[in-house]
Amino acid sequence: MRKVLRDRLYKGIGLTFLAATLLILYAPILVILVLSVNDSRRGYAWEGFTLKWYSALFTGSALTEPILNTLAVAFTATAVATVLGTIFAIGINALEKKRRVKMVLLNNIPVVNPDIVTAISLMIVFSLLSLTFGFGTVLLAHIFFSMPYVILSILPALRKLDANLYEAGLDLGCSRGQAVTKVILPNIATGIFSGAMMAFTMSIDDFVITYFTSGANYMNVSTWLYSKLRLPQAFTPAAYAYNIIIFAVTIAVIVSSNLVNVRKERLKNEKIG
Repeated sequence: MRKVLRDRLYKGIGLTFLAATLLILYAPILVILVLSVNDSRRGYAWEGFTLKWYSALFTGSALTEPILNTLAVAFTATAVATVLGTIFAIGINALEKKRRVKMVLLNNIPVVNPDIVTAISLMIVFSLLSLTFGFGTVLLAHIFFSMPYVILSILPALRKLDANLYEAGLDLGCSRGQAVTKVILPNIATGIFSGAMMAFTMSIDDFVITYFTSGANYMNVSTWLYSKLRLPQAFTPAAYAYNIIIFAVTIAVIVSSNLVNVRKERLKNEKIG
């Protein structure tokens, strides 16, 4: 009897802890969701249901330009960081062990480095190079800090490959370039996709590095919000709608990716069976 009561107590504590964790994580999102359909422009008092803040995002809202800036940098930085990160990861994996360990260590430094240190360092470098702060400097900064995440995502996939796979491709008539594109890349596609998603997430979510490298002529969503929150009269609830759309897209991508992986695993098991 004592064991049953103890098990129930532990289960109750576990469920309570789980519920509290989910509440802390998702309650702010639910609040933003409610505010995104609230007819009130200022304050948090409920004034009726509306979708005008969502439509405002596509009809010339003050937030439209920052959103376009954010997406332009995020997509471009992701594409460049993914290509360069893939090349560097393949190169690092081909090194002998001691050099590979050193290169991985160097790659990890930007990952563990505080954002404020990276931001100030990049700002100083861009100033010394006499670069005009704006879209270009922000793009360079985002490529710099997102590329290490791409490399970290691809290296484990490369380590799982058969060491003789590349040589086998050459023996079957592939050139060196074809052996990489037709043999190596398809086998590390999952790692490349994960790295690209990580790079995109880091870029679209960044504030500190963007703030220090953007100058006065460029503003993404995070820096726009920072400037407008100090001026409540200039703030628009369309920002809530934007955040909910980003959250919904993120959930959709995660669910779709998991469904694809489950389907692949099922087909694989069927072939084996």
